[in-house]
Amino acid sequence: MQPVIELRKMTKAYRGVPAVKDVDFTLMKGEVHALLGENGAGKSTLTKIMAGVVEATSGEILHNGQKVAFANPHEALQNGIAMVFQETSLVPSMTVAQNIYLGEERFLNRLRGIYIAAQQFLQSLNFSVDPTASVSALGAAKRQMVEIARAVHHKADVIIFDEPTATLTPEEKRHFFALMKRLKASGVSIVFITHALEEALAHADRISILRDGELIETGPAADFDRNMVVRAMVGRALTGEIYNRRREASDLRKRGRQILSVRDVSMGNMVRNNSFSIFEGQITGVFGLVGSGRTETFKIVSGIYKRDFLRGGEIEFDGRPVRYNVPVHAVRDGIVYVTEDRKLEGFFETMSIAENFYSGPLAADLTRSSVISFAEMREISAEWSRRLGVKAINDNARVVELSGGNQQKVVIGKGLAQRPKLVIFDEPTRGVDVGAIAEIHRFINQLADEGLAVVVISSYLPEVMNLSDRILVCRQGRVVEEISPVEATEEKIMFAAVH
Repeated sequence: MQPVIELRKMTKAYRGVPAVKDVDFTLMKGEVHALLGENGAGKSTLTKIMAGVVEATSGEILHNGQKVAFANPHEALQNGIAMVFQETSLVPSMTVAQNIYLGEERFLNRLRGIYIAAQQFLQSLNFSVDPTASVSALGAAKRQMVEIARAVHHKADVIIFDEPTATLTPEEKRHFFALMKRLKASGVSIVFITHALEEALAHADRISILRDGELIETGPAADFDRNMVVRAMVGRALTGEIYNRRREASDLRKRGRQILSVRDVSMGNMVRNNSFSIFEGQITGVFGLVGSGRTETFKIVSGIYKRDFLRGGEIEFDGRPVRYNVPVHAVRDGIVYVTEDRKLEGFFETMSIAENFYSGPLAADLTRSSVISFAEMREISAEWSRRLGVKAINDNARVVELSGGNQQKVVIGKGLAQRPKLVIFDEPTRGVDVGAIAEIHRFINQLADEGLAVVVISSYLPEVMNLSDRILVCRQGRVVEEISPVEATEEKIMFAAVH
């Protein structure tokens, strides 16, 4: 059988440093091909070459046996190749329906007809998204659903999914994999990039593993197990399982001083009379489905959102009542929010790594001088790059050039350079490989051991259970239950989140 896509000796170098090097890759008709590797291994670069986003330095692409060279993504789409990006590429000022039908507009368009068609199409995919909503008002998970819907709508014969399930809840993931199965049955070929190894092993027909830009292993998924994949990805076996450690009462940290008290906080229909406390020296895990108000609550705490003016409730931080109008006041008091959407809210993509790290202390007014000091900037950047293991050509590399996982490390480091008392991590390991997950978890545990108050908001139940000293479950805009990690099971937490 002739491959739908074939890459031969594919190489892409940035400033002389290869991101992918002499990679041979084939995609057969109607197969799901999982592409795995650590952050910076070259997965996204390779697929962006297929989709016409990035121009290769050398090598050739064959599409249905014909040699091609796509100048841009539109040209690739015309040839039946669509890509769902890890960081969404939607137009924020347009509605969901307008984004789905973007590029297919007629001379005269009737919005009502577009909204009805989009509603029916989204329902056929089991995606619960309002077609009339502005994309800028959607959370990360719903934006990902719109991105997936747009790719499927183009009826491409090759669809590349780059971390499609990173922000989805377990129920939404089930719908996505059912959709992937239907696409495969209809003859669509799928390239599936994921850091969730179990997803690749369960749903892929073939697996290819990249390390340091080179193809290490490729073969049928049935020939791999988790340990083989990890060993091929990182070049070694990881000591211990990341998520399978059973928590005992002796493992839990003792509750320190109460640093945050939230009482009856409300914001429209998203947060309703929410009350809870956060303590120093502990990791508080927060779980909830999309729309449960978990992210919105902590954005209120961080000064990003404003609670209702009347009957909005009370927030006490470090022993005094606070109401932040802008995030900078919260930052200077010692509250850091590490966003789930790093592209839109987490970093300045055209600035260098060093400049991004330095922007944290600048915002918190912690710099040694009143003018920008390049020596101090280099010092801060070197320290946090070392502590977090950021992989880049040099400190002057722009953040947009980094892999997703290294971008996430820059966002984390920028926040922690502000010397916080309370750190709120929202989906801290989204789009991060198995090796980097262990590093980030170790770092989060270290912060709590040093006495900081840490909050981890996550859609991934094993992560919440593994990290937390106490677990708060959100539903319909408020915390409905607190569960000890010793007693917690995935079923118990999910039951509290749904019922």
